[in-house]
Amino acid sequence: MLAVAILAGGLATRLHPITETIPKSLVDVAGKPFIVRQLDYIRRQGIKSVVLCISYLGEKLEAVVGDGSAFGLKVEYSWDGPHLMGTGGALKQALPLLGERFFVFYGDSFLPIDFRQVEQSFFDSEKPALMTVMRNGNLWDKSNVTFKDGSIKEYNKRTPKIEMEYIDYGLGVLSAVVFKDVPTDKSFDLADIYHDLSVQGALAGFEAFERFYEIGSHKGLEETINYFLNQKKP
Repeated sequence: MLAVAILAGGLATRLHPITETIPKSLVDVAGKPFIVRQLDYIRRQGIKSVVLCISYLGEKLEAVVGDGSAFGLKVEYSWDGPHLMGTGGALKQALPLLGERFFVFYGDSFLPIDFRQVEQSFFDSEKPALMTVMRNGNLWDKSNVTFKDGSIKEYNKRTPKIEMEYIDYGLGVLSAVVFKDVPTDKSFDLADIYHDLSVQGALAGFEAFERFYEIGSHKGLEETINYFLNQKKP
């Protein structure tokens, strides 16, 4: 299967005071650091190679994860450097480690979805990128995708439209070529790449039906902890 890029370089200010001394990926979730839950999960999905895009307190994350062998994975690291590069800039820098095509998701997300189906859908689409989406109806966050007949018509994180009923689920598949016109040293948001691709008709879509979980806020963290605690019950 394709390698996975995990975007784990944010400052996580919404989780203060928890993240004043540790990166978000090391926040305890039902007895384990969140990154451990993510890595265990993607290994079970058949993933073998991971690139962690890190910045804020990234050395603490690297100390816990190491080379990934403890998780049955190969883990490499791509550092932002002296300035935060944004989600898009971080991926641009990580391309030499990722290859021509790769999965990407966020370091604060847990996504109950079949990665193999997503990968196959990406290749079947013959488009340079794919976004997973879910009918959200503004339930967990502001809906930002127009998705019709299995196709993404528009993704717009910055100015979502009232008729949008779907949301970016959090797992994408990207081709390196979509970054070819962006300077390596420029900070930018992956959302802008997705938007441009969507209005060009170059962004495939895959619909997810089980809700996503995230630890980017205290409310989201509480919901995610409850999800994992309930997984242990018969």
